[in-house]
Amino acid sequence: MLLKLIINYILGYLTINVEGYFIERFINMCRNKNILLWNIKRKNSSFIICKIGIKEFKKIRDIAKKTKCKITITSKKGIPFIFEKYKKRKIFLLMMCIISGLLFVLSQFVWNIEVKITGDTLNEDEIINSLNENGLYIGEKKSSIDVKEIINNVRLKREDISWIGIEIKGTNAIVEVVEAEEKPEVVDENDYCSIVSDKPGKILKVIANNGTAMVKPGDIVKEGSLLIAGWIEGKYTGTRLLRADGKIDALVWYTETASVKLNEKKIEKTGNTEKKYALNINNFRINLYKKLSNFEKYDTIYTAKKIKIFSNFYIPVELIECNNFEIKEENVNYSEEEAKAEAKKRAEEKLNDKVKDKENIRNVTVNYTVEEDEVKAEVTYEVFENIGTNEKIVF
Repeated sequence: MLLKLIINYILGYLTINVEGYFIERFINMCRNKNILLWNIKRKNSSFIICKIGIKEFKKIRDIAKKTKCKITITSKKGIPFIFEKYKKRKIFLLMMCIISGLLFVLSQFVWNIEVKITGDTLNEDEIINSLNENGLYIGEKKSSIDVKEIINNVRLKREDISWIGIEIKGTNAIVEVVEAEEKPEVVDENDYCSIVSDKPGKILKVIANNGTAMVKPGDIVKEGSLLIAGWIEGKYTGTRLLRADGKIDALVWYTETASVKLNEKKIEKTGNTEKKYALNINNFRINLYKKLSNFEKYDTIYTAKKIKIFSNFYIPVELIECNNFEIKEENVNYSEEEAKAEAKKRAEEKLNDKVKDKENIRNVTVNYTVEEDEVKAEVTYEVFENIGTNEKIVF
């Protein structure tokens, strides 16, 4: 049945209205002569709508006469009617053929590389450069791409990648990359080790559960300073090595500086924006706007989006969205006190990115340097932290 419907579409079919008092007899006679009627819909006892193939339509004329039914064609569908419709539009048909051919040619190449990264430190641009160096780049013919060889070459050259997979879908190359985790130096539980400082600070409290405390409250230590030694001295046993264990509380210092000029040019966005569009075809840009921005001063952010016809069928054309944000420049004159407050604020903003747990801040120190036209603020946070890390004792 399905095959017959497909054939009818290729050959063409009609939607007809059949009207008369002997509708059932009309349908039965069509079935007896193997004339296919489908999608039969009855409007009332003397009126139906159905579909029939072109060749079989001629056969129902005699049946319509015998059953005294009136036949009306309401629509024509199928390939023959499509050609009939466009045979007078030769230019249009030619353009459709050219476009179809062009799409077929474009489908043989890669026009987009989509990189999916699992990890925090890998850079997408660096990954794409590695792929380009090994034969996967935009505009490369798909049949020339050896996926396995590219994967092996990238893995061999980059130790920061633990796994990479490449899948070609349409004109899109989907690259999945998993970052290699940097393995920390592991100190075996059976190894002798000491505890050393992992950052500079002022010691507040030392609890040596195992080992010999080498610092006391009030001492200033540097990064790498020995805090708890992995040995103890016995009167009768001499020096005995062990695995140091304990807790060290300290005040750690974080410092940032910022400067503010007494006469500054301040730039602010007004909130007014405008959008313009352009096309980029193989690095040839076509602006879709006729005039420049209406704003006297503005910042522009460009967003490029590759055009795709289907989910993974990209073409070598980019739509560039140009967002212009109007700005205004204003000269701000700070007094010395205002400049100090602004410089302190800017330095603290930097520090707040470093120190996440604000409750552990014990003290804040601010030092100002006032010059002829500028004020600098150096802000230091004293933060309560546990410091120390294991370091293996090497003989």
